[in-house]
Amino acid sequence: MAKASAYNVQTDKMALLEKHTVLVKRIAYHLMARLPASVLVDDLIQSGMIGLFEAANNFDHSKGASFETFAGIRIRGAMLDEIRRGDWTPRSVHKNSRMVSDAIKSLEAELGRDVTDIEVAEKLDISLNEYHHILNEVSSGKIIGIADLGVNEDVLIVDESRGGENPYQHIEKDFFKKALTQCITSLPERESLVLSLYYDEELNLREIGQVLDVSESRVSQIHSQAMHRLKARMQAWQVDV
Repeated sequence: MAKASAYNVQTDKMALLEKHTVLVKRIAYHLMARLPASVLVDDLIQSGMIGLFEAANNFDHSKGASFETFAGIRIRGAMLDEIRRGDWTPRSVHKNSRMVSDAIKSLEAELGRDVTDIEVAEKLDISLNEYHHILNEVSSGKIIGIADLGVNEDVLIVDESRGGENPYQHIEKDFFKKALTQCITSLPERESLVLSLYYDEELNLREIGQVLDVSESRVSQIHSQAMHRLKARMQAWQVDV
């Protein structure tokens, strides 16, 4: 009887893996839209499959959560870990990213409102073209996502499979999600829309450009500035790295 039960569990896991292989590929190609040619999609898929395997091993259907949601977090996290382990981003890009976030934070504290591209460029004492170049460079040089706000992406979901998790962590996650939601809704309309289309609808930059009737490069700039604005506004949640 025990052998039959173990066999059934293993069969269920294999079924989950086979059914969600397409999810791994979808997430990999979605990330590839933001990465240079030096990153191979096959490497992302390989890392994603490891994430899917771990999700299948740790998933508890009795908790009522969706496996696809649970697996999606693990798959994307495994891919991002792989990318960051081989961080090929020049130090200048990291420096410029911090510089933009600091400039936005300083200006918004001073003016008490959303600041424009032109105002940030003036604060940095560079031309608007140079500022847009920095935004594109940062956007293509690294994955800018929720994890870059200084927290792990797992903070966005309550993982009921971790039975021994400190209950205060759930409270912290709730507060973080509320703070993040408020920040996103407070963004300029176009920036908020780009984040929604990219993270919720899973459109790539080219597709978002078609929706907004702007170039893919411009979408990249809008996305990058939106994330820097969020990073500046969510500094209380950031940890030193």
